[in-house]
Amino acid sequence: MGLDGTHGRQAAQAQRTSAVPPQRHLPFDLAAWAAEPRPETPPGIFRLGYRPQDETRTEQATVPPGPLLTRAALNLVVGWLVFIYGRALCLNLIAYAVDKFEIGSRIDLGQGRFQYVVPAGQRDLVALAVNVLMILLVVRYFGRMGRWTEVFRRYAAPLLARTVTQEASEGGIDAVGRTHSADPWFEVRAGAPEAVRRLEGEQLGDVDYARIRHAWDTVLADPDLLPAFAEQVEARGAAACAHPSGARDLPGRTGRHDLLTRQVRLGTAQNVVKNPLAHRSAGFALDPQLLGTSLLAVGPAGTGKTARLGRPVAEALCLQALAGTACAVVIGAADADLGPDTWYDVVIAPGDPRSPYGLDLYGAAADPDEAAARLADALLPDELAQRAETARTALQQVVGPYHAAHGRYPGVRELRALLGGDPDAWAVLRKALQAAGVLAVHEAELQHRERQHGRADDPGALLADRLALLDRPVFAGCFPGVPGGPAGGLPPFAMRALDHPLRVRVKLPERSHPEVARVLSRLVVAQFVQAASARTERSLFAGLVVDDASAAVDVHTVRGLQRMRGTNAGAVLLLRTLADLSEPLRAPLFGAVGCRMAFPGIAPWDGRLFSEAWGTHLVTETAVTHTPDTSGGLVRKAARGVRKALSGTTAQTESVTTRDVERHRWSPSDLAHALPSGHAVVSLTTVDGEQVPPLLVDLRG
Repeated sequence: MGLDGTHGRQAAQAQRTSAVPPQRHLPFDLAAWAAEPRPETPPGIFRLGYRPQDETRTEQATVPPGPLLTRAALNLVVGWLVFIYGRALCLNLIAYAVDKFEIGSRIDLGQGRFQYVVPAGQRDLVALAVNVLMILLVVRYFGRMGRWTEVFRRYAAPLLARTVTQEASEGGIDAVGRTHSADPWFEVRAGAPEAVRRLEGEQLGDVDYARIRHAWDTVLADPDLLPAFAEQVEARGAAACAHPSGARDLPGRTGRHDLLTRQVRLGTAQNVVKNPLAHRSAGFALDPQLLGTSLLAVGPAGTGKTARLGRPVAEALCLQALAGTACAVVIGAADADLGPDTWYDVVIAPGDPRSPYGLDLYGAAADPDEAAARLADALLPDELAQRAETARTALQQVVGPYHAAHGRYPGVRELRALLGGDPDAWAVLRKALQAAGVLAVHEAELQHRERQHGRADDPGALLADRLALLDRPVFAGCFPGVPGGPAGGLPPFAMRALDHPLRVRVKLPERSHPEVARVLSRLVVAQFVQAASARTERSLFAGLVVDDASAAVDVHTVRGLQRMRGTNAGAVLLLRTLADLSEPLRAPLFGAVGCRMAFPGIAPWDGRLFSEAWGTHLVTETAVTHTPDTSGGLVRKAARGVRKALSGTTAQTESVTTRDVERHRWSPSDLAHALPSGHAVVSLTTVDGEQVPPLLVDLRG
């Protein structure tokens, strides 16, 4: 739960994350932020401050103000005239009926004539009933045609609300644009009142609140932790239950986050017909429920994949890690804008002498065969993928015996020597196996591997050549073995740490050593997929962000993405084009991820896969046909002839045909050429299987 976290300096003052733009110069208003409405919404909608839209109102709001007011005024005038003349007509008809059927009091007019009238009191009641009936009829028919309710909602209701109550018509927001205060510690107050009193005397940010609330949820699950929680909060206040790094916020954070719902807002769904009604004009956001199915984003360089998707998601995962609800692994080039190093606990930068951490090539895997298989897949180039099985076997025949003899995995140089058939290295390995008493167990593997040495098709020689990329002075100490191995080198990071709320940044040397970057990208992604599925503690969401996943995706990664849906883990993979992947991988990758995102300028062949994945839907298609008018007799034909002579046009008839047809939700041509800059089309799927059709989203701002 993190109740024993170390003290740390208070982070920079938190910014308000709400439905209104953040006020950087104001202190964080915790009570107002916690009281913001967060209604249940369909997936992908930013819940903070969201208010559901009424379908009828939305359709009516499409009418421009000018025609709306003009139509309302005309119907009001006509309705008033109908009321005046209709009322008089009704009263005359009633008077005629009274006299005709001799109803009411009789008045003698003399000379044998009589008139029947209704008494004064009854006459007033009849007039009132006629007035009410006429008003109801006028409002019912002319009010509907003139859309008086829409005029009232648009113009009169806000004016009355401001005049009478000094509040917005939607409610919940006061004159300065903030929600009414509420007690953010209502649930904690009953169980730990002293702790709440300490918290009320300090300035908390959204990360502090989310972190302490997460700790309280852990206390509710295990009441025995209540004394430790109360003692921690009373002693440290807002810094209680802090992340092991002591950090309480991210410096320079720029995204719009809601840590209570664990959402990060990326943009706004556009108000277009293709978008579902509930999403139109609503904030677009991602959360672990969506990221748990993994997201594939495709778009050329410069379309905003990193700045508008990769960085905000990485920032959200790092904030959630500080709150104790997630762990983050972010992979990208050293110069990729994925946040400063101060956002991360572990920064691995092979080839950079300032790198504080190295990388465990085996990911601290407990099974030597599995660790060797993942390393072999990462080392092989794409063009030699057909030799993957023999390469895995060759590496397993070396790593397994070495681990049995020494109790650790071999380093890069040791592994290269054994795969290359160095006699001295093999002699040392045999001696160590004999000393450990396991030589007989691995003798068959050693003999088979030794027989392969020197052959033209020896996969060991190929792997040794690939390892030579890592066995260079610039990478000295970057790839040590597991603890207990040779002294020296940087402290290694292993993927078994995904059980803790760590923030990891892997900087790849794409400019100086592109092939090494490809190997490391594939290796780290494979280790993440393997470790995420093998975790026993799955309360933390394990998030992976890969800035350029073209080299990181292979068959095992695709299979691993499918397994991660049930392990509270997910990946965000950014690609420039699907052409960077081999043809057999493209369709399986589309099927493995639940969320797909297309950026402007993608190639038509990339758009075809998106279009096929999103399928078709029924649309109403209207066809208008014009044909020459030949109807009528001699007079009409003569008139049409004169018209043609005078205007030069032929009279035509118009035929309109309406039918329902299937069309692609987004065609490859639309995705390739019609998407505006700064936008994207994204489809979503939650880990529960709920789906959202493709949305056009504005990612700017």
